[in-house]
Amino acid sequence: MVVSEQEIELQQANVAEEVVRDLPGAEASIMVTGTQVRNPNITNTQEANVDEGGIVKVIGEHLVVLRRGRLFTVSLAGGSMRPVDSIYAFPPGVSGEGDWYDEMLVSGDLIVVVGYSYDRGGTEINRFRMSPDGRLRFQDAWHLRSNDYYSSRNYASRLIGNRLIFYTPLYLEWEDDPLEALPGLRKWEGPGRDRPFRRIARPNQIFIVPGMRRISGSEEIEIDTLHSVTTCDLAAEQLDCSAVGVLGPESHTFYVSAGAVYLWVHDFWWSDGRSRFPDAFLYRLPLGRERPSAIGARGAPVDQFAFREDTVDGILNVLVREEGGGDAMGSPEVSGGRIALLRLPIAEFGDGQSSAASSRYRRLPSLPGSSWSFRNRFVGDHLLYGGGRFGEGEREAPVVIAPVRGGPPTTLNLRHAVERIDAIGRDAIVIGGDADENLGFTAVELPRASRPALGDLFLLPSASEGETRSHAFFFRPSSPDGASGLLGLPIRREVAPAYRRFFGSAAAMLFLRRDDRRFARAGELAAEVRGVTDDGCQASCVDWYGNARPIFLGNRIFALLGYELVEGRLARGAVSEIGRISFAPPAASRDGQAQQP
Repeated sequence: MVVSEQEIELQQANVAEEVVRDLPGAEASIMVTGTQVRNPNITNTQEANVDEGGIVKVIGEHLVVLRRGRLFTVSLAGGSMRPVDSIYAFPPGVSGEGDWYDEMLVSGDLIVVVGYSYDRGGTEINRFRMSPDGRLRFQDAWHLRSNDYYSSRNYASRLIGNRLIFYTPLYLEWEDDPLEALPGLRKWEGPGRDRPFRRIARPNQIFIVPGMRRISGSEEIEIDTLHSVTTCDLAAEQLDCSAVGVLGPESHTFYVSAGAVYLWVHDFWWSDGRSRFPDAFLYRLPLGRERPSAIGARGAPVDQFAFREDTVDGILNVLVREEGGGDAMGSPEVSGGRIALLRLPIAEFGDGQSSAASSRYRRLPSLPGSSWSFRNRFVGDHLLYGGGRFGEGEREAPVVIAPVRGGPPTTLNLRHAVERIDAIGRDAIVIGGDADENLGFTAVELPRASRPALGDLFLLPSASEGETRSHAFFFRPSSPDGASGLLGLPIRREVAPAYRRFFGSAAAMLFLRRDDRRFARAGELAAEVRGVTDDGCQASCVDWYGNARPIFLGNRIFALLGYELVEGRLARGAVSEIGRISFAPPAASRDGQAQQP
């Protein structure tokens, strides 16, 4: 089904004339041409072949690290570790103060750093090139017109082939010029020489469903945000971007599959479940030549992990709760109310005038207690969810496992809180703290022919997770079903207050073995605090996206810990350190130029 051909008005944007709501997907997408050089994925991603902006990537025999406003390269050639180069992650000639650079993507030798500049305004896209020997050079910088895209869980950028995909919001005011609020792009030409934004979406590429206009005219729902999805061709010499905009309330959740971008918008201040109108709308923005489409819905997904597109079944699965604020800023951390699984045939998306039938929602067990830190994840043919209390471990917490295609859900009681849910091969793992300050790791076995069951439990004394970002966890299977393998996770180890700005709370990397579905401690690689000096940080001086990652590259094992890269070796079931380097910049360097190690 496609978006109908009819005129709409951009009510909240105060556009006087009506425009045709005709958003052909061919105009909103970039056709990938040429040969794509694939770089191996070394971080945990939600969808296969959909890379997510992160703090560490790999190009050939080099690691590229984004850290506190700088890019660094480290050579791994010949089994060694050697710092090669560093450069500021922002354009030359500016200070970077008031800017945040937290997401990086790579394609071949091209490095893209995504940031938000409060100083210059808008989402910043900075492109760099890496030479074969690991040297870095700034190529160009571009700005998208937007407000801050930050989310405590989600990532604003994705990469599919050469296609860069962004989500950005723009909050609208009545006095704004609507044409100046349309998605725009400009090239950075140097301090004080900013060009005007060039529109990358025409008025007829801004979409609002008729149902939302009816609601806004009869009930208190506020259409105050332009949600933009921008795609850019990274292979173009001059960054080539186009955008589709969606008008709606501020609250949103953003998910990217291999074939489409999904955007759920709703008004989290207005949802009583009794109105005859839907309280949310779900948009589907294809990455091919189809037109955008939409459908009315109810409730709110907590974060991007509440979504999974099943292309074989032609179904979009979304776990929703009655109350939630979407995935902007820290809103994912608080949600509440009843829980349901929406299984929506993709063929039912249309022009947004209809709503998902009540039969498409499958009620699932509610959770007791606090609504803090609800977690959800699709693993194989199952959906798992649970939650915890703010700042507290728990002696017992439930996790619910529901077969996606139907069947009775199973509730299992864990001996610790639910703070992370992830996949370990065919099975799942739930991680969280307990009331005795241990960090618990519980396997949830997901056999195909029988009900889910609790698997092995491992308790790490006097520890907690060092990071909550999805990229902080990684599991490398050594058997086809994941019954055996090795996982890495940053853990919290206290450091002196003077060092916390460099290490945060993640000062060690824990490695656990899984041998025939039994956990065993493989060891830790810890950060070295001695000799740490002031790095003269100018931008992104708080690690909102974390500073530690486990890295499995071929047969090699690494822990990225702040400015250190520590290599370990697994032998006789234990990971032990075999080398470390520091790639920290020279102490208190503030000259704004590229820094050489």
